[in-house]
Amino acid sequence: MQRFTEFEFGVPWVMGFFHQDWIYDGPTAADVVAKHLGEESDEEVLAVLRDAQVLLDRLPSRTLEVLWEAGSQYMPSFERITGAEWTRTVVDLCAARLSGKADVRPLAGADIEDGLAHLDAVVAEIEQVECLTAEVRGALAACARRCTPELAFRVLLRAVVYAPDGSLAPAQYQRMEALGSAFHYGEFVVQSARFLVEEP
Repeated sequence: MQRFTEFEFGVPWVMGFFHQDWIYDGPTAADVVAKHLGEESDEEVLAVLRDAQVLLDRLPSRTLEVLWEAGSQYMPSFERITGAEWTRTVVDLCAARLSGKADVRPLAGADIEDGLAHLDAVVAEIEQVECLTAEVRGALAACARRCTPELAFRVLLRAVVYAPDGSLAPAQYQRMEALGSAFHYGEFVVQSARFLVEEP
């Protein structure tokens, strides 16, 4: 059972848009997201929509801000917009991209895997990533418990990559690979954090 892509997907994929030079992709954060959504498949847009809706429905605004900031290299400031408002913007952009299309097939199979059977394992990995602040670990654990462990795990991978002094012990990376397999990820999802593995 395979997912629709071998690469990162959903909200963590959107988080990746916000690097140091994101402004060259559009004048506002919303414009950047709309640009990328317009270039991608319906499945990719549906995956973002699914993630963003569950985040918006189940997490408070401040927790959303922590997750967006942790998963992005250079997230625009939340001084003028709340985490909930921004996540709602992403939901609306996905809906606009899909509107008027009669042939959009819903996600199915591996693409709706929630990972509930692996909740304890995901929370354990979150708690063991020492390069993340307590606030970020708390937000990720809340995401795992209130949203889905699978979504929290993808955000964790993104947060580890952008964490100052990010690193992973070889044994932890192996456990992350096992979780990636359980979640039916493509080859390059967990592999994105492989460069952080400490040399023995």
